[in-house]
Amino acid sequence: MPQPAIKRALLSVSDKSGLIDFAKALAAHGIDLISTGGTSAALKAAGIPVTDVSAITGFPEIMDGRVKTLHPKIHGGLLAMRGNPVHDQAKAENGISNIDLLVVNLYPFEQALAKGAAEDEMIENIDVGGPAMIRAAAKNHAAVTVVVEPEDYATVLQEITAGGNTGLATRKRLAAKAFARTASYDAAIANWFNRTNSIESPSFFAIGGKLQQSLRYGENPHQKASVYRTGDQRTGLIDAMQLQGKELSYNNFNDADAAVEALREFPAGQPACVIVKHANPCGVAVAASLAEAYHQALICDQTSAFGGIIALNQELDAKTADAISQIFTEVIIAPAASAEAKAILAAKKNLRLLLLKDMAAKPALLPMVKSIAGGLLVQTPDAASVDQFDLKVVTKRQPTAQELADLKFAFRVAKHVKSNAIVFARNGATVGIGAGQMSRIDSTRIAVRKAEDAAQVLGLPQALVKGAVLASDAFFPFPDGLIAAAEAGATAIIQPGGALKDQDVIAAADERGLAMVFTGHRHFRH
Repeated sequence: MPQPAIKRALLSVSDKSGLIDFAKALAAHGIDLISTGGTSAALKAAGIPVTDVSAITGFPEIMDGRVKTLHPKIHGGLLAMRGNPVHDQAKAENGISNIDLLVVNLYPFEQALAKGAAEDEMIENIDVGGPAMIRAAAKNHAAVTVVVEPEDYATVLQEITAGGNTGLATRKRLAAKAFARTASYDAAIANWFNRTNSIESPSFFAIGGKLQQSLRYGENPHQKASVYRTGDQRTGLIDAMQLQGKELSYNNFNDADAAVEALREFPAGQPACVIVKHANPCGVAVAASLAEAYHQALICDQTSAFGGIIALNQELDAKTADAISQIFTEVIIAPAASAEAKAILAAKKNLRLLLLKDMAAKPALLPMVKSIAGGLLVQTPDAASVDQFDLKVVTKRQPTAQELADLKFAFRVAKHVKSNAIVFARNGATVGIGAGQMSRIDSTRIAVRKAEDAAQVLGLPQALVKGAVLASDAFFPFPDGLIAAAEAGATAIIQPGGALKDQDVIAAADERGLAMVFTGHRHFRH
């Protein structure tokens, strides 16, 4: 049954974009406006007739505005069921009038969180009255329209102009958005409290976010997908500015995020390049120049790099851009790009060029979440670094200074390779990567084969692992993986240790003159 025309609206917003034009249009339709604090002042300054909430409630705003709308004359007007005799009698006895339209957006808690505000400011940005009103209006969506974002002003005005009120379908859609908004808002608050109080496993876990964009599809064309912004303080791929190319896909987001996170293992002062394919690094290098870092990373696995994601930790220059443009690349991410580099890549219409200024952000401290049937898996991130570990040489031979530097480099890379992970490296560059296999020996064999393939492409007589070091994300359960690496030409190993057969593995290393370092920490990545 069509609802009567909207007669009364309450407006109380922190985000005042579009407010004045919207309020003027409501007033032009003969709708009485009620408002609070800063919103009321803004409307009055624009010459729009408005009644203060305090005039409705007969009670002043108190406690610096903490208490103003928490009153029966407000919530009764929002919650009263139209045409219900009991509700009608209660309204008549208590001087309550209906509120047909509620326009509220909340105190900017997420914005305060993003800028790292002090605790007192965070507390004052926790809205109480706003969520209470939003939930009341959304519950009573059969009669009340609730608007929590300026982007919905146009639709609401269009329907009011056409029929004096909004349609039920619109009110239901807006009610769903309203409950999601308060849920996301409360999630941000709850997670902030958990972090500031070092609560790692709260009794209730909340998660929420704001839609950034709907994607064309998910991992496959038959899947739907979207990307949401959570408002976390740490910058990441979601903050990148896209300069050119097609819209990012679900897989682009996933792979590019993996590339950025792997790149952040290396200091910004030294040129570094990470090439990712299907969320796994297929080439990583540090060098004296960005172009050389890209060249060395590409050598590791040119086949997999085709159609890959490239992350760079310094400004993209013309020489590097020209080299990258020689093969098909999906996405390039860098903190900046020169005018010459932009011009070179402009010819590649489908290539996405992203700029992310803060490519060296600190490791994430926020929970990692994965959905499972009926629940969520939540864990703290793997923020550990090989530089923090108490490295222990367990073989007779000590690693050389160059081997030790390469071992640390390889272990940083292995942290970002799907388990079981094996990484061969030499002189600050990967030369063979084995990822995601069910057995560690298979990952080792794949990494060796990748290095052999690369050597063949380069016209070299032997695999690139000759003289390289090896990193394993977890312990070798048997000597077989180490033996395979040694036979391929590896000279040093870094691994967590802790296997039942550690002594057998150490003995195999000593027999072959390898140096081996235990980290005491593993880097599984599933």
